[in-house]
Amino acid sequence: MLATLPAQPADALLALIKLYAADERADKIDLGVGVYRTGQGETPVFGAVKAAEQKLVAEQDSKAYLGPEGDMGFVEALKPVIFGKGFAPIARIDGMQTPGGTGGVRLAVGLAKKAGVTRVIMGSPSWPNHAQIMKDLDLGVVAFNHAKDGAVDMDALRAAIADAAPTDAILLHGCCHNPTGIDYSEADWDEIAALLKDKGLLPILDLAYQGLGYGMEEDAYGVRKVMATVPEALLAYSCDKNFGLYRDRVGAVYVLAASKDQLPAIMSNGASLARANWSMPPDHGAAAVRLILEDEGMTAQWLDELDQMRTRMRQVRDKLAASGTQGSVDMTPYGTQSGLFAMLPLTSEQILSLRNDHAIYMAGSGRINVAGLTTGNIDKFIDAIAAVSA
Repeated sequence: MLATLPAQPADALLALIKLYAADERADKIDLGVGVYRTGQGETPVFGAVKAAEQKLVAEQDSKAYLGPEGDMGFVEALKPVIFGKGFAPIARIDGMQTPGGTGGVRLAVGLAKKAGVTRVIMGSPSWPNHAQIMKDLDLGVVAFNHAKDGAVDMDALRAAIADAAPTDAILLHGCCHNPTGIDYSEADWDEIAALLKDKGLLPILDLAYQGLGYGMEEDAYGVRKVMATVPEALLAYSCDKNFGLYRDRVGAVYVLAASKDQLPAIMSNGASLARANWSMPPDHGAAAVRLILEDEGMTAQWLDELDQMRTRMRQVRDKLAASGTQGSVDMTPYGTQSGLFAMLPLTSEQILSLRNDHAIYMAGSGRINVAGLTTGNIDKFIDAIAAVSA
């Protein structure tokens, strides 16, 4: 039977990683993989995470299962980080741990499907795994243009919400949009929240990069506004980027119910889905995050490290923006965008030329990881863009 399975297309990003590794040029630049890098090109372990792990090794007295909901101390500790203090609907919110933000999205969409959702509306382009999750769950996808001329396309979003069916949900990025880096403003979020409430449309919010845009509070504005306005919502959260815990797969899903009394039944469905998908989430990374958030000193250290990351990426964006127009590419919009990613308006031939002629590796879509740029290679990158797009 297994011999009947057709080969699936190779993952383009994994193929790019192999090509980059095989390139022997000393000045090669990797802008494909979506992880943070320092100015020296490293992806370090946070000092706060190291301290928490040392405490965990010293104090943890068991590796027994915690249950499909995972470390609920971690889930509770994240609530004030995500929602802030005094968040009015907090009594109607419950959550559970998931394997990374991907697990959070998967569980959120799975819950939406069990509740009767048949299609998910989402902006295009989006993180590629969003569409793969919808396909695997046999849900329809209704696409609208996320951005136009370097800014969010609010007209397209308004039309998508207006045309939504009663069994639709809508997926929105909370901040640091992947792959464009183009985010909704606070005024946009105010309007979006009101439109969702008026339409009765279920929002699925993906908050994967809190703290990497403009700050912890600023980056949470959209999800807080929506969840303070609508009666029901689902939120997927990732600690992979803002705690640097990529391989430990640390995430959560949160449910906003119309009534606190509805939460036990809803979360029982979440536990059932988790049990069928991964049984129990991995504990180590979530336990480290919990220890950080329970300790004022480690929390301050973590936030300081996060500030340094955000500042470095902002400096890269400012440098790109200051270069103005290079060839046919206007670099100035990248200074007002946020997070790890940006999209370059390049053809496949130009992207191939960057790789072959300049040793610059990026996704075929034109997405780049701005954290792959450093003071040592950014001038080379800017010159190469001018050369291939002239």
